[in-house]
Amino acid sequence: MEIAPELFTRAKKLKRPAVDQLFAQVYPPVVRMAKGLAEASASVMVARRDAEKNRRAVEVLGSKADAIAVDMAQEGGAAAAVAAAVQKFGSLDIVVNNAGTNIRKAPQDYSLEEWHKVLNINLTSMFLCCQAAYPHLRAQNGKKGGKIINIGSMMSIFGASFAAPYGASKGAVVQLTKSLAAAWAPDNIQVNAVLPGWIDTDLTKDAREQVSGLHEKVLARTPAGRWGLPEDMAGIAVFLSSGASDFITGTAIPVDGGYSAQG
Repeated sequence: MEIAPELFTRAKKLKRPAVDQLFAQVYPPVVRMAKGLAEASASVMVARRDAEKNRRAVEVLGSKADAIAVDMAQEGGAAAAVAAAVQKFGSLDIVVNNAGTNIRKAPQDYSLEEWHKVLNINLTSMFLCCQAAYPHLRAQNGKKGGKIINIGSMMSIFGASFAAPYGASKGAVVQLTKSLAAAWAPDNIQVNAVLPGWIDTDLTKDAREQVSGLHEKVLARTPAGRWGLPEDMAGIAVFLSSGASDFITGTAIPVDGGYSAQG
């Protein structure tokens, strides 16, 4: 079962990234987000449990990137990841909470262990990351402020018969984002959620194999007439990490080619 990585970054000033077509075709959305942030001058710490995937990510992210092999679903994982980023970069400016997994089956067929596994990875690890990052984001060399980007899903908005715990966790991501935004606005910490649409990745390839007719249904509903590409996620990450979004907090922004606009 694939679990996506978290990102912790330090950036003084972000510029708009260039588009790297080859990178976008090879690496999943969160790593493309990291590439966009790196191109915009951020130093990036990747946190995931797979050391080999970490190594490959650092290779393409460049000399200002590093990684830590850590299981974000385990207690202490989030604190270790934040501590590694602060030790490496000296401070922390941006957190992208992206750890996620899914188990697809009918609601009546889930075990309690499967339910808890999805919620622990998708939601609890996010909360723990935000808690661990908070004291570092609120005190930046005498100037308060920071950015948190929580990755939700189209299933933050819509239901799906084959993903009850995933949908529950991703819906909760939006409500957690709003709560943190309200609580930490006085500390000049902006907390927003990004809701990716149907992005063409290995994970959604599995979904297309497991859910009959999914590919055709996504194309039919999406006004843009295509599945999203990993590179489509870079721009929103840079925007929400930059000073251009300083008065935007508590939002959930779909990046979906118009999928959610259909009602």
